Amino acid sequence: MGDRKKLEEKFLEHKFTDFKWIDPRKIVTAQWVRMKCMFGCNEYGNTATCPPNAPSFSECERFFQDYKEAVIFHFQKKVAEPEDRFAWTRKLNLKLLKLEREVFTSGYQKAFLLFMDSCNICEECPGTKEGCKEPKLSRPTPEAICVDVYSTVRQIGYPIHVLSEYTQAMNRYAFLLIE
Repeated sequence: MGDRKKLEEKFLEHKFTDFKWIDPRKIVTAQWVRMKCMFGCNEYGNTATCPPNAPSFSECERFFQDYKEAVIFHFQKKVAEPEDRFAWTRKLNLKLLKLEREVFTSGYQKAFLLFMDSCNICEECPGTKEGCKEPKLSRPTPEAICVDVYSTVRQIGYPIHVLSEYTQAMNRYAFLLIE
C-alpha cells in the first residue's frame, strides 16, 4: 500500500482527485466493443490509435494480464457544443501523459495510459501509425483496445450511462496501467 500512497500523492499533485484502483484482470474486454468501433464510429480507420490501427481482440485481452495494478480516473463535464469536448479532452489527455511519464520515471517501467477520448493530440491525424506526428505521445482509448468501459466502471461504483443529448454531463474515464 506504500507504493499506492506515493502514486496517489502524484495523482493529487496533478489535481486528479477522482480515481479508483482496480485489478487489471477485472477490466472487462468484449468483442462487441470492437464491433461498435467498426460499425458506428467516425474515428474507425481515421486515427493512428483507433482500429484497425489497434491490436486484435485476443492481443487486447492478453495485454491486461501483464499488469498487477490499474487506476481509473473519472472526469465529468458538460459542454455547450459537441465539438467543445475535444479541446477539453485534449488538455486532460496531455496532463495525463505528464502523469504517466512521472509514474514511469518513478520506477514503473510498464506505466501505460489509455486516453479518456480519441487521441486528439494533433489538430489533424494522418490516420496511420506510420504517419503519426507524435508517436511517443499517442495512446489508444480503452474502447480501441476492446475495453467495455460501461461494465468495468460500474463494477467499481462509478456512474456511466448513454447520453441522449449533448447538453447532459459526460462521465469520461482514463485508465493508467502500472507495474
